[in-house]
Amino acid sequence: MMNTRRLGQLTTSAIGLGCMPMSWGYNVADADAAESRATLHRAVELGVTLFDTADVYGPYTNEETLGEYLVKEGFRDQVLIATKVGLTPISPTQYGRNGQPEYVRSAIDASLSRLGTDYVDLYQLHRVDPQVPIEETWTAMASLVEQGKVRYLGLSEASVDEISRAHAIHPVTSVQSEFSIWTSDNVDNGVLDYTRDNGIGFMPYAPLGRGFLTGTVSASSVTEGDFRSNNPRFTAEAIASNQAIVDGIAQIATRHGVEPSHIALAWVLSQGDHIVPIPGTKRRKWLEQNVAAVNVILTEQDLADIAALPKSLAPRY
Repeated sequence: MMNTRRLGQLTTSAIGLGCMPMSWGYNVADADAAESRATLHRAVELGVTLFDTADVYGPYTNEETLGEYLVKEGFRDQVLIATKVGLTPISPTQYGRNGQPEYVRSAIDASLSRLGTDYVDLYQLHRVDPQVPIEETWTAMASLVEQGKVRYLGLSEASVDEISRAHAIHPVTSVQSEFSIWTSDNVDNGVLDYTRDNGIGFMPYAPLGRGFLTGTVSASSVTEGDFRSNNPRFTAEAIASNQAIVDGIAQIATRHGVEPSHIALAWVLSQGDHIVPIPGTKRRKWLEQNVAAVNVILTEQDLADIAALPKSLAPRY
């Protein structure tokens, strides 16, 4: 079985599974329901216990996938389901924010119905709504814990100020934000240190740089409709410039006799014991590769070489 870590008040597998690609974001046209099902089942076999989704993924269909292939098929007691609230679809590429208490209370019931369960292990505010004081949103979310619909609460892409204000009302179990070798925003803004110092777990999404750090992504592989096609880091110019980052990771991987993805994930894991990355995939091949990263131990030279890699040419958004 996989090693475990403490994600705030939760004990989880050291690496979780981001389920978003099964129905949203990256080349959705090539998603296959049978392969998604097999990937979820294989994750459980490999000891993955944390499965991350959101109501807006699909929209709405990603939760249904977990409900169909995890809950209904008897895996509920073996897994931790983390879902989110707070983003609302406007168009295929645009999303609004809704942190109104009444919306939160209705959204959890809809998520529970789609998931086919009567509780969520970790309910996360997908984005803070600037029009609603976080105290109001968080109080509504805390009421769901009291009702037994939710076990623990988390935030996504929040600032230190927002996290601390929420934490004063009800414990923040985890913060989910982007973090990888080429994305240091949550180091620079103090969130990573704040979570570590306050007993809060940190859940990095896109720990493989949305696939780029694996060395398998090219300008031609990012098709129209793929989320990355509108991302400044995935223009042809940015990809060409940032290739030096991938090459550096690949050199370290060669030293260890592993894949670049192993190095990228091992680096994220090395940045703190409170960190549980959730690389996303819809295929068993990549899942198995990602899970194997827990066995890679980086040397001081490896860490120094990674620190010396060039910064990304383009911002993440």
